[in-house]
Formats: sequence, structure tokens, C-alpha cells
Amino acid sequence: MDYIWLDNTGIAIITNKVAQQSDLSIIDHYIKNSDDINALQVEDLRLPKSKSYLKIIGIPFYPHPNSQEKLTSSDIETVLKQNHIFDNISLASKPRIIKVSPKSDMAIVWLDIWDVQSGQNTKLLINRCFNMGNNIVTIRGANMNLGVLQCKNCWKWGHSTFSCHIQGAKCVKCNSPHKSEHHREFDWCCKANAKINPPRLKTKKGKLCPHTFKCSNYKGDHQADSNICPFWRHRFNREWHIKKYTKIHENRSQSICSEENGARKQ
Repeated sequence: MDYIWLDNTGIAIITNKVAQQSDLSIIDHYIKNSDDINALQVEDLRLPKSKSYLKIIGIPFYPHPNSQEKLTSSDIETVLKQNHIFDNISLASKPRIIKVSPKSDMAIVWLDIWDVQSGQNTKLLINRCFNMGNNIVTIRGANMNLGVLQCKNCWKWGHSTFSCHIQGAKCVKCNSPHKSEHHREFDWCCKANAKINPPRLKTKKGKLCPHTFKCSNYKGDHQADSNICPFWRHRFNREWHIKKYTKIHENRSQSICSEENGARKQ
């Protein structure tokens, strides 16, 4: 043990090696038997927690026979709750499901779990097998999967905000050249227009924009960071993003070529 300090959040103990449960029991006994401390006010001692990363392989992407219903995070959570090897495991986030490949009928499930710093929970799970319906699935260790980054400057996927090359910023709602928080002041949809039928009233100051947004990535009626956007739903599938952007660039190139050919004919 290196040193101990006390503040208004509790007692912090710094050790020169990872503490074990037996060490916590000794500390707990000492604190609760101290004359200066009310044992009834002492909460249970706990080790600092960190995240560990696992993946489950060998799972069908369509788990129900004769059905095209896809595997869901809720399905995985139900299976984990029913299996004793996960009794003392807490998920740090919802399970993420990725199809092995576009033409495959199998899935990989990524799990982020709360663990002690020694990784004890992870060590107990890695290479364990368990039944999921008629399938025997296997748990493997995994690296942290941050998924595909979305820039908060131009709202495109695949690079960070700090590495964005565009000048200025784009609005997440309408993709116009202004910051998202200034959408109501700058975009045409929130400005009054008496010439159209019916006339459009100006969005009142302090009110959020009530108009339909257009995603700059998928062109759907949602803003670019919406969780209903297919880009967001596939944020852990880098291959999907690459293929989607490749198709977008190809369509854009074809459109430019068509316009140039049309201009030459004129």
C-alpha cells in the first residue's frame, strides 16, 4: 500500500499492485472497527472498474428457423441472463451485432463488460462455450472497437473532427455552411416567406426548428447524426461504410459526367 487520503467523496487507497478481494476484506474490517467511523455509514468497498472487450462467434444472424427475423441486442441480453457463466457479469453497453459478411448467415456479437483492472472477469470467460438454441457458440477476447468515427464538423463518417479538411462547419440538420446551433438564424426553412402558398412564418426566437431535415449522408428525412440513419446503425461495420461511400462517389461521378456531356451537346 502506498498511501491513503480522505475527501468528501470517500476514502481512496493507492496500492502498488492490484488489490484482491481478500485485501478488501482486511480493509473493510479495519475501517468498520475504527472508533472514529460509524460502521453503519460505510458503503461496501469496491475495486476500480474498467471495460473489457469480448466477442461471441458462431451465432446465426437469423436465429429463428424458417424466419428472416434478425438477431437483436435484446435476444443476446436474454441469453446472457439465462446462462450461469454470466451471473456476475455486468454489461457496459448494449451488445453490438455485425453480420460476418454481406452474403453470410452468421453474426459476431461484440460485448463490452465491466471488469476489475486485472481483467479477472474476462479471463474467466475467454474460450468458454455455451449453447444458444441449437448452436454452440464461443467467447473470444477482442480489442476495443470504437466503430467508425463521425466528424462533428462536416458530419461525414470515417474521420475525426480534428482531421476534417473542410473550411468552416456544416449544419447537422440541413448541411448548410453554418454551425448547427445557428440553424434557426441562418437557414431558409426558418425564415419567413410570404410569396409561397401557404406562406411560411418565421420560426420564433428560442424555438427549435420544426421542419423536416435532410441527412447529408443518406438523404433521408432525419439529421445527419440521427440514430435512425443507416450510417449510424452500421457504425461498427467499417466495410459497410466503405462500400456505401464508394457507391455515393460513383453516382456523383456519373452525374457530373452526364452534366458535362449534356453541356457539350448544347
